[in-house]
Amino acid sequence: MNKIYPDAASALEGLAIDGMTVMAGGFGLCGIPENLIVALRDTGAKDITAISNNAGVDDFGLGLLLQTRQIKKMISSYVGENATFEKQYLNGELELEFNPQGTLAERVRAGGAGIPGFYTKTGVGTLIAEGKEHKDFNGETYIMETGLVADLSLVKAWKADKEGNLIFRKTARNFNPMMATAGKTTVVEVEELVETGELDPNHIHTPGIFVDRIVVGTFEKRIEKRTIREA
Repeated sequence: MNKIYPDAASALEGLAIDGMTVMAGGFGLCGIPENLIVALRDTGAKDITAISNNAGVDDFGLGLLLQTRQIKKMISSYVGENATFEKQYLNGELELEFNPQGTLAERVRAGGAGIPGFYTKTGVGTLIAEGKEHKDFNGETYIMETGLVADLSLVKAWKADKEGNLIFRKTARNFNPMMATAGKTTVVEVEELVETGELDPNHIHTPGIFVDRIVVGTFEKRIEKRTIREA
């Protein structure tokens, strides 16, 4: 099975439909699948439910899909850097399911592992817990959270072989490995593609069995907040 596609647009061919759920890896602008996000925008698919730690910034990352109003709902942890997100949410134009960051990571991991739900203490006694099942374990109250599975996972990796075995680099690893396992279809953009067998099996973070399509991208790697000091 050939998993290699010539560009991001062809890698998404036949996958983008209205009303689908999309996971997008990354933390802030670190390790986001920037080429695939642009390609998804260009498909024109709308009413998307996007699962991502955050929504990028106004003119980069998932912020591009907010600009075109292709996202109907965000399932996120942090949205503070995107004014478009804030405006659409406050105007009632965008649905938001807010998650503590660790809860979001575990919901994605659980979905990829086939676990439909789990209990956590995080959020007990807050707005997060409203409407959720509560249960006591050893005298402590927990709430039930559900696992997350997406129609499409968009992932950014550093290196892949032609079977789709993936290595992530440093903090760009973030949500990407879990999301690679939790998509019904997973499309990965990489910086470097090598022949099968060239990667040390001990260094592989995500096995190729989870990966359906691969594209080699070119990356802007924008810095979200550049902090400098005078010499």
